[in-house]
Amino acid sequence: MRLRLTFLPFYFVVFISLSSFAYKSVAASSAVADSSPSNSNSSFSMPLWFEDFKKTASPRQMYQFLHAMPKGGDLHHHLSGSGFSEWWYELGSDPTKNGGYTYYTQVNNRKCKSDKPQSDNQSPLRFHTISETTWVTLPDCLQQNYTELALLNEDQKQDFMDSIRLHTPSEGRDEFFSTHWQRLNELTANPILVSKILLRNMQEYQKENLQYLETQVNVRYAKKPDGSPYSPDEALAVYTDMLASEEAQATQVTVRLQYALVRFLPDAEAQLEWIYDFVDKHRDIYVGINLVGREDDKNGQPTRFASTLRKLRAKYPKILLAFHAGESETADSNVRDTLLLGAERIGHGLNTIFDPDTLLLMRNSHYLIEINLISNLLLDYVPNYDSHPFPEYLRTGIPTALSTDDRGMFDSTLTDEFYIAVTQFNLSWEELLNLGINSLQYSFLQPDVKAQQLALYHQRVAEFENQVASDTVPTQTPTFRAFICTFESQLCSGDKD
Repeated sequence: MRLRLTFLPFYFVVFISLSSFAYKSVAASSAVADSSPSNSNSSFSMPLWFEDFKKTASPRQMYQFLHAMPKGGDLHHHLSGSGFSEWWYELGSDPTKNGGYTYYTQVNNRKCKSDKPQSDNQSPLRFHTISETTWVTLPDCLQQNYTELALLNEDQKQDFMDSIRLHTPSEGRDEFFSTHWQRLNELTANPILVSKILLRNMQEYQKENLQYLETQVNVRYAKKPDGSPYSPDEALAVYTDMLASEEAQATQVTVRLQYALVRFLPDAEAQLEWIYDFVDKHRDIYVGINLVGREDDKNGQPTRFASTLRKLRAKYPKILLAFHAGESETADSNVRDTLLLGAERIGHGLNTIFDPDTLLLMRNSHYLIEINLISNLLLDYVPNYDSHPFPEYLRTGIPTALSTDDRGMFDSTLTDEFYIAVTQFNLSWEELLNLGINSLQYSFLQPDVKAQQLALYHQRVAEFENQVASDTVPTQTPTFRAFICTFESQLCSGDKD
C-alpha cells in the first residue's frame, strides 16, 4: 500500500534550541559524560554513540543532528527543479532582482477566435509563464488570459506557487513530468534569475553543512529582457560571475556544472554533438554531461546514442557521463545499456535490482548509483520505503550517495533525504560517512580539487565528532519544508519532543 502524503501549505520554520538536541542525554557511553575534548577523544566512540543516540533520540533531536552533520556533495541536482516556489515567485515578479525581465502567467484559458497564427508559447496550462516580449505578440483576446506575475492576487499567488511543486496526494509522475517545467517555461531562459536560484541553493546548503554541489545548467537558449538571445558564452558568464561573487564565496560551497540533454528530443544526437564541443571548451566549470528525461519514452532509449558517442570519443578527450537510468518500477536493460555507453554514474538505478548480471557487475565497482529517496516515493516508483532497493545496494557493495533530484518541486531538503535513510533503514555512523565520502570520491571534480574536498570532508567530520564528544556542536534553526512535515509530522508539531 502506497504511503499517501497530504502536503501542508508552503513550509514551516521550527525553532530548536541547543538544549533540545541533547547529545549527552541520549548517550549511554560513560565516555560522553566527560565534556573535555582531549579526554573524550581518547575513549569516545562515535559509532557506538550514534547507535545509542538512535535508540532514544526524538524525531527533532535526530533531525537536528543530521542537519548539523557534515555532508559531502549533492551529485544529482536539476537546477531548474531545485528552486523553491517562493523563490521563483519573488525573483520572477521583481525586475530589480531578475535582471529587468517582466513576466506574465496564464490565469485563465479562455479560447478566442483570431486571424493571427497560434503562438508556439501558447499552452492549456494554468500558470504557464511567458516573458513580456512573448506576451505582446499574442492576440488581444489571448493576452487577457495572462496577468503580470507581480499583480497576482494572494489566491493566485498561492496557486502559482502550488502549481510548480507536488503539493497534493493526487499529484505524481504525470503531473511532475508534464506540467512543472512547462509552467516555469520562459523563467528558466533567464540566466540572471536562474543564477540567483543557484546562489540560494548554495546558501541553503551552507546551512545544511554541504560542501560540494554538482548541478545541471544549460545555457544554449537563454534570452535577454528584450527577447534577443544570449550567446552560450554570455549566458555562462552570468553564472561564473555569480559564483565568483562575495555572496557565493561566503557559502564555502564548491560548485561544478553538468550539461543536461533531454534524451527523447528529435534532434538529441545533434544537440549532444554541440554539448560535447561546448563542455570541452569549458572544462574548468563543466565537469560532465547528463542524459535526462523519462525512460518510458521509447525515443530516449540509451542505445540510440551509441554511435554518436563513439564518434565523439574519437574527437574529444574523455568527458565524464552521468546518465539517468533505471528510474522505473519494472525490469529493463537501461542500466546495463547506459553502462555500455560509458556512464560513470547512474541516476536513480531503481530497477537494477531486477537485473542480476548488472547488479553483480556494479558490486564493489567504480559505478555509483545516485539515490533519490524522496523523488522515488513522490513519483510513484516505489509504493513505500519497504520496497526501496537502497539498503540492498548500500550493503552489498554497490557505491551509493544520497541526492535531492528536484528538491524545489518536491519541497524537500538534503537533510530530509538523510533523515529518511537513517530512520527507515537504520544506517550506522560508518554508513553515513561512507555516503559522504562516495559523494565526493565519485564526483566529477578535477582530481586535485577532489583530493582537497575529500581532505576537507575528513577534517570536518573529525571536528564534528570532537564536538559531539564534548557537547559543543553549533546548532542552527532548521527549516522544515512541506514534505518532511507530512512524512514525520512530529517535526512540525507544537511539541518539542
